[in-house]
Amino acid sequence: MTPRAGSTPDTGGEGRTRSGAEPEKDEEVIGLHNLAPAPGSRKDRKRVGRGHGSGHGKTSGRGHKGYGARAGAKDRARFEGGQNPIHMRMRKLRGPNKKMSMPFEMFRTHTQPVNLDDLEARFGEGASVDLDALRGAGLATRKGIPVKVLARGELSKPLTVHAHAFSKSAREKIESAGGTCQVIDS
Repeated sequence: MTPRAGSTPDTGGEGRTRSGAEPEKDEEVIGLHNLAPAPGSRKDRKRVGRGHGSGHGKTSGRGHKGYGARAGAKDRARFEGGQNPIHMRMRKLRGPNKKMSMPFEMFRTHTQPVNLDDLEARFGEGASVDLDALRGAGLATRKGIPVKVLARGELSKPLTVHAHAFSKSAREKIESAGGTCQVIDS
């Protein structure tokens, strides 16, 4: 390492700082002999069950009896002290037209969204966009789940798009660009 201009090289001798200047009288030299953690950064661990003078004797900070005093007791998620918990108080919305049927999803309809800006970026003019082409382009990769084309973005080229569903505005944008929408029955 080359010394900077105006400083003397580090001689490694006693009483010199890194820059080579003499330390001031009240400035303490830091070394391995006087390293210590910052005040308040270290704390002794809590020793429980060591007599009532410690403040954590007898019941060791667990109180008297009850679930929290037992070995292996945990703060259980969703436990509200014995009162009827929120997931039991909530009504259960079931039925084929309920999208938020809690907690069961057997009637929920799932679709894979594909937006127009994705089609614009990945397909050329006049291309036929079917499920295999979408999968090859990295769109709609989940098998067995219907594909719905949504209208985010703009489309400037005519495409023939095959999908299970189209949003109203997506259909309008595809057709105004000179393309066609083919609904796949499944």
